[in-house]
Amino acid sequence: MVKKRKEIGLAVIGCGTIGRIRAKLARDYPAVQWLGLCDIKENLGRKLAEDTKADFFTTDYKELLKQPEVNAAIISTDENFHTSPTLAAVEKGYDLFIEKPLATDVKESSSILKAIQGSGVDAVVGYTNRFRRRFLAVKERIQTGQIGDLVAVATRAFMNRMVPIATCRRTDRRENLTPMVVSGTHSLDMSMWLMEGRKPVSVYAQSTAKVLAEWGTKDATFGIFTMNDGSIYSMNISWALPVVWPGAVYGLEIGIVGTKGVIDIEDTHRDLVLATETVQGAGYQPDGYHPGFDRHVDFLTSYPPGDLHLNQIWGPIREETNAWLARLCTGLATPHATAADGHRNLVLTMAMDLSAKRGVPLALPLDPEEFYR
Repeated sequence: MVKKRKEIGLAVIGCGTIGRIRAKLARDYPAVQWLGLCDIKENLGRKLAEDTKADFFTTDYKELLKQPEVNAAIISTDENFHTSPTLAAVEKGYDLFIEKPLATDVKESSSILKAIQGSGVDAVVGYTNRFRRRFLAVKERIQTGQIGDLVAVATRAFMNRMVPIATCRRTDRRENLTPMVVSGTHSLDMSMWLMEGRKPVSVYAQSTAKVLAEWGTKDATFGIFTMNDGSIYSMNISWALPVVWPGAVYGLEIGIVGTKGVIDIEDTHRDLVLATETVQGAGYQPDGYHPGFDRHVDFLTSYPPGDLHLNQIWGPIREETNAWLARLCTGLATPHATAADGHRNLVLTMAMDLSAKRGVPLALPLDPEEFYR
């Protein structure tokens, strides 16, 4: 049970695209009485500090976490650098919001999970799709047995290549920055959440890399899981579609077949199309990144966090962030992914990558040492 707080002193570590959004939302939340920021890029962090009227800024996360006002933290650094600030915040006993993935290394992810479980802090992982109305409606129908026992789930995710290029260009540590670990984890989390209670017992996957090999990553990974109750789950993702593909980020389709019914989810955003002579920006455009091509057609609402109006972002990232803050203040029950969910998601996405690399099915759960052989 999360400890209830009347007032929140919030540390945001990482002031990039998502850290900026969450910090601005937190600044507007009545219970956030103190806001501190940290980023190794001082100009980026100071700009956000100015925009949010932050109470404190530093380039050293340890300095931020030792401020006496802090009692909760958001970890929104680059994917490869979640471990150290997360463990430091856990050691302080702060409740946490950690952007996915929990880590990009299985042993580091395991160490984070053990620290969280051993400390008793409340920690959640950022899987924003859980806060979209359509998926909440689907979850409720499945929980209440309206399609019977699940038999099969199939998931297809399409993304243009802006995300992998923008992600990989920031670091030379690219071996685990794959379609599944970085982005497929969202659709895998959604499917595992909808299939709650079932555990994968085997996985077989294959990958291809013709477009993004120069960036040190794969184009696509397709795989199939067998679950402990005999149901099957197909997970397919390509994040190598051309930059000019109209989807700002994600296009998702999920089919869920039960013994008494079916739920068919079309979440590609093709029902709201903008075509214009005005150039459309990249859906995911971190500091200093330009996709290299002009986009004149866009599937509106396909940027997962939400959409701008009145210089504010509206959509699931607002719901997710505000629900977490309410969780801290009141103990509100929320659909956030837990740290255990985040670790499971990393292990399963990396198991898909390992199966594809070896070209054979793998029995689950894997000995963690398998990922290092």
